[in-house]
Amino acid sequence: MDMEGASLKRPLAQEVVVETPGSQSSLHRANLERVVRAVRLAGSLTQAEIARTTGLSAATVSNIVRELKDGGTVEVTPTSAGGRRARSVSLSGDAGIVIGVDFGHTHLRVAVGNLAHQVLAEESEPLDVDASSAQGFDRAEQLVNRLIAATGIDPTKIAGVGLGVPGPIDVESGTLGSTAILPGWGGTRPAEELRGRLGVPVHVDNDANLGALGELVWGSGRGVRDLAYIKVASGVGAGLVINGKIYRGPGGTAGEIGHITLDEAGPVCRCGNRGCLETFAAARYVLPLLQPSHGTDLTMEGVVRLARDGDPGCRRVIADVGRHIGSGVANLCNLLNPSRVVLGGDLAEAGELVLGPIRESVGRYAIPSAARQLSVLPGALGGRAEVLGALALALSEMGDSTLLDGSATGALSAATPAFT
Repeated sequence: MDMEGASLKRPLAQEVVVETPGSQSSLHRANLERVVRAVRLAGSLTQAEIARTTGLSAATVSNIVRELKDGGTVEVTPTSAGGRRARSVSLSGDAGIVIGVDFGHTHLRVAVGNLAHQVLAEESEPLDVDASSAQGFDRAEQLVNRLIAATGIDPTKIAGVGLGVPGPIDVESGTLGSTAILPGWGGTRPAEELRGRLGVPVHVDNDANLGALGELVWGSGRGVRDLAYIKVASGVGAGLVINGKIYRGPGGTAGEIGHITLDEAGPVCRCGNRGCLETFAAARYVLPLLQPSHGTDLTMEGVVRLARDGDPGCRRVIADVGRHIGSGVANLCNLLNPSRVVLGGDLAEAGELVLGPIRESVGRYAIPSAARQLSVLPGALGGRAEVLGALALALSEMGDSTLLDGSATGALSAATPAFT
């Protein structure tokens, strides 16, 4: 998949040029890094978009792009914007590579991409939910090495790894919190574990945050700065984007929408409370409702397929799940007022069968002004959202100065692990 043309048309948090104290050469260097960062985060931008994103003048951007092109840092290709001829700027395809690793309830997915936002290789394989964390990280190391060998990439060009895990990550220690999704993994330090095996910087986040980041950069979240990505699978979680950035909270547990209480007398949740949203929407609680009539081999993917084919029981269950999710989304609207909610996971494939009930509940329970401003969309990336978000995380965490020095390998020492 070539995602070079999928640009993030949003400004960085700072749009106005802030003069850098010091010599003229220091200011020039700062402007070079601003342009490289804008292109690195977006994948590709026209020169006009670079000017809007960085706040630099069109003439300054033109001179900087010419300098970066002559130095081999960026590539410039003809394109069009608004019916006019333009030039698209992206980082050189051989400037370095990043790796995304996504651990799910029953899968391990790895992707290799370059700094121009092109996915060079990708592979997924089943993962035993009862496997130890050591076995899981060993499998990840083997799969990464296999993809690197298959693509013929120089391993010294690896600038960083993004890692997704299905559970909360403590921001201070990098420790994975208690998780029933991968039993036995709680208390581990995933970034440290994988960094020890691969010998490169590893940046870790939970799967919902990475799903939000993937959809924000390449999917249904493009063009907005405030959104919530709702992932419904074995659990229910949300990745929150506020002002264009993932919001994790001081302890890294922001977005645990699955533990909003819907019924104080409801089923006991794995967290110890009763009637959490998760107990009405997650696969582990929903599938048993249909097993007496549909058998014990039923999966959420199968429920969605049967519902789309007209099965009345599956359609009713999906509609109920949508209404429950909508109640949680309404709470998010009242608190954070996002402009977009993106539904991920297998449930998103149900389309309007689930999205309609979500919107219905939002309209009933959210503040009217917040509900009117909200759009609810299915994810555009499907099961790849988290691994592409892991690539985006690695891209966002690497430094720019080494790219300007023409040394991708220097990024190994310049980049700092996110949780250490």
